[in-house]
Amino acid sequence: RIINSFDVLLVQHEFGIFPGNDGSDVLQLLRDVHVPVLMTMHTVPLMPTQGQRNVFEALLRRTDAAVAMTEVAHQRCLSVFDVEPDKVVTIPHGATVPERTCLPASTDVSLLTWGLLGPGKGIEWVIDALAMLPELRDRVRYTVAGETHPKIKANDGEQYREMLKRRAELLGVSQQIIFDDAYRSLPSLLSLINESTCVVLPYDSDDQITSGVLVDAVSAGRPVIATRFPHAVELLSDGAGLVVPHRDSVSLAHAIKQVAIDNELLKKMAAATWPLAAEHRWPAIAAKYVDLAVQVLISEGVTR
Repeated sequence: RIINSFDVLLVQHEFGIFPGNDGSDVLQLLRDVHVPVLMTMHTVPLMPTQGQRNVFEALLRRTDAAVAMTEVAHQRCLSVFDVEPDKVVTIPHGATVPERTCLPASTDVSLLTWGLLGPGKGIEWVIDALAMLPELRDRVRYTVAGETHPKIKANDGEQYREMLKRRAELLGVSQQIIFDDAYRSLPSLLSLINESTCVVLPYDSDDQITSGVLVDAVSAGRPVIATRFPHAVELLSDGAGLVVPHRDSVSLAHAIKQVAIDNELLKKMAAATWPLAAEHRWPAIAAKYVDLAVQVLISEGVTR
């Protein structure tokens, strides 16, 4: 009743957040929805299981428009799933864009990774990379901010975080690394980002088509070092960051050294973030969703 009192329903779809096999219970809900449905696709699997395919294609048939947040997600949706091409549109991931701030004036380099912590984040490769740069030991600091993912913590406790700490100790770089597991409000997080020189996203996955952390980093004017996951390759192609192979500490070390010693490169990467920030501002993204909703309502002859 609540949903049907609105003009449009916007479904944020991610496998695993809805009940039922492969989140199938969302389909039961949608059977009783009588207003147009827009679906934002947070994940578009390259090799879906049969169950995922069945649920996702049923959702695509049921929705009036499916929103991809990157071009690679758009193309993957068309190539992997049975969907009407006109239904799929691209609207970028939104970001809270703070007031423009300059990079820290210090010659020291502050690297930052944030987000829920757990295996697959690739923090260990950055630790290994720092150990390869003894000449920068007094200049480079690395902050790993974020709580352990609740599901991982429930099953494995703090095993991943403790493994990282032991690794840093064994490699002699523990003094360079801060593990900050405090919960941060948005203003506190933005302050942390503004204190950083460069954001590092060393994710193991080569199939990540959307990263809110990546968008937030460039929207805050921070250069990025990232592994070659699809969203990073797409978003950083105009020079806002450096892209390196997955699980490759040597390449990470080379990128960190570039950031540390080449101030002109750092400034160019920071400058390249600002057009991206304007494109991903939440008001700009919201306007695109409103336009899409209006188009769907007009096409269905709905007037209110």
